[in-house]
Amino acid sequence: MMENVSVITIFYLSGLSESMNYRSVLFFLSLLCYCVILLVNIILIVTIILDKNLHEPMYILLCAFCMNGLYGSTGFFPKFLWDLFSPVHVISYSGCLLQVQVLYSSAGSDLSFLAVMAYDRYVAICQPLQYHSIMSKNNIIKLMCFSWFTPFCLVGINMSLTSRLKLCSPYIARLFCVNWIIVTLACFPAETMVNNIVAYITILIYVFHGVFIVWSYIYILRTCVNSIENRAKFMQTCVPHLFSLITFIFTILFDLMNTRFDSEKLPQSLKNFVAIEFLVIPPLMNPLIYGFKLTKIRNRFLGYMTFRMK
Repeated sequence: MMENVSVITIFYLSGLSESMNYRSVLFFLSLLCYCVILLVNIILIVTIILDKNLHEPMYILLCAFCMNGLYGSTGFFPKFLWDLFSPVHVISYSGCLLQVQVLYSSAGSDLSFLAVMAYDRYVAICQPLQYHSIMSKNNIIKLMCFSWFTPFCLVGINMSLTSRLKLCSPYIARLFCVNWIIVTLACFPAETMVNNIVAYITILIYVFHGVFIVWSYIYILRTCVNSIENRAKFMQTCVPHLFSLITFIFTILFDLMNTRFDSEKLPQSLKNFVAIEFLVIPPLMNPLIYGFKLTKIRNRFLGYMTFRMK
C-alpha cells in the first residue's frame, strides 16, 4: 500500500465520460439553466431591496435565501460549463476542497434558512403580538449570520479533516467534487474514522433542523384550524415555504443516497442527474414559487413591468 501513496495535486472528474457525445446540447441546456437561475434570483433580490414595503423579516430572509442559492449555483455551473468543452476534466486539489466547501455550505445554509423561515412563520401566526419584538432587526441579523456562518464552519471542519488524509487515487467519478468520495480515496481507511464521525454528526445537526421545522408547522397548523384569518395567512405565506422545504429535502436526500450508497448498476447519466438536483432545482424553483405566491412581491414586480412598458 505504501508505494501507492503520493501527493495528490489534481483530481480527475470522470462523471462526464459517458455524456461527451452530447456536450453541445448539455452546454446549451446548462448555460440556459444557469442564466435562468441568475435571472429569477437577481430579480427577486433586487425587487426586495428596492421596495421599502418589503423590508420585513420574511422578505429579508427570502432575499438572503436567494443570495445563498446564487452562491451555491456559482460553485458548480462555471466549472461544469468549462468542463463540457475541455478534453480533460481536472480540478486542483485546493480547488476541489474549495468547491466542496461552497456547494455543501450552501446546502447547509439552505436548510438553516428554511428553519429560520419556519420559525418566523411560527411567531407571526402563533405569537402575533410579540412578532416585532422577537423578529427585530438585530435578531434577524443574528439569525442570518447563524444560517450562513454555522454551515460554513461545519463544512470547514469536515474539509480540514479530509485535507489531512493521504490519498491513493486522484479519480472522482462525479461531475463535481464530493467530500465523501474524496474520503473513500484514502490509502488508510482507519484514518477516516474521525471523518465519518464528524460527517454523521453534521448530518444529525441538520436532521434536528428538519425536526424543528416539523415542530413549528405542527403548532402553526394547530393555531390555524380555528381561525379563518390564520388559515389565509398560512396559505399565503407558509405554502411557498413548504414547497421549498419539500423540494430541498427530496433533492438532498437523493444526493446523500447517491453518495453514500452508490450503486454500480445505475448508469452514469442517471447518477449525474441525481447528483446535480440539489444544485439546480431549489435555486431555480424557490424564486418562482415565492414570486408567484407572495402577493406583495408579485404585485411589485408586475407594477414595475407595467411602468417600464409605458
